[in-house]
Amino acid sequence: MRYEGPIYRPPSESDSLLIQATIGCPHNKCTFCMVYKRGPKYRARSVDEVKQDIDEAKRIYGKGIRSVFLPAGNTIAMPTDDLARICEYLRLTFPALERITIYGSAQYICKKGLKDMRKLREAGLSRIHVGLESGHDLVLKKVKKGATRSQQIEAGLIVKEAGIELSEYVILGLAGRDLSKEHAIATASAIDEIAPHFVRIRTFVPKINTLMLHELKKGRFKMLSPHEVLEEAKLLIENVQTRTTVFSDHYTNYINLEGELPEDKNRLLKMIDVALRWDESSFRPFFIGTE
Repeated sequence: MRYEGPIYRPPSESDSLLIQATIGCPHNKCTFCMVYKRGPKYRARSVDEVKQDIDEAKRIYGKGIRSVFLPAGNTIAMPTDDLARICEYLRLTFPALERITIYGSAQYICKKGLKDMRKLREAGLSRIHVGLESGHDLVLKKVKKGATRSQQIEAGLIVKEAGIELSEYVILGLAGRDLSKEHAIATASAIDEIAPHFVRIRTFVPKINTLMLHELKKGRFKMLSPHEVLEEAKLLIENVQTRTTVFSDHYTNYINLEGELPEDKNRLLKMIDVALRWDESSFRPFFIGTE
């Protein structure tokens, strides 16, 4: 099997077969992301290339594969018919397959629309991981996300209406100190409007080769302390009213928050309150991310 450029997958896909469908990211402007800043340039692989890798995976691992993740950074941007053919071939090749998952950002989901998303669901696409990051328009603009709050909500609703599971990513600390409260409250209200199946929490870590690291070094971006991040997490969870499952399954987070909302809200808030009593030296140190 062939892989080109950085290959990332969500922690929840750690047991999935990785078959690369696209290379790079077609947007590649987010100021907090360093993954594809030095290339390679975005392109979609041909269906025949991908099928060859699927056949090779079958030869190596057999027909019992149960989950597949299709990197790279924004596979939803792939032509719909091509992605549908790949999903169909995966289902044909692996009869026990239960899940096909991709990354996809809001702007490309909105461009496809409900008709194309339903076509992908019928072909076998079952889960999409979307970077909401923030529900606040100014924050989204500052980090050059490429989508507004309303587009993020529209995309999430399209995915759900198409019958595809939806994971939305939120980045604590992304707004810095100046907009921390606004970021948390606006993000909670966007989650309420979308009502995703999963909310996956990340904590902002400045990455090499990014504009946000440059802004931080120049003093134009003020990082949150561990306690301030936890206060932001508390405000976020307090304000989410919809039913969803929360995960903080990532190395960037200070504590592991996992549970069902609204049932586990009080438990999660108590966990945060306990952590807020710890000395800040108890938490992981500041670092600059290289991956």
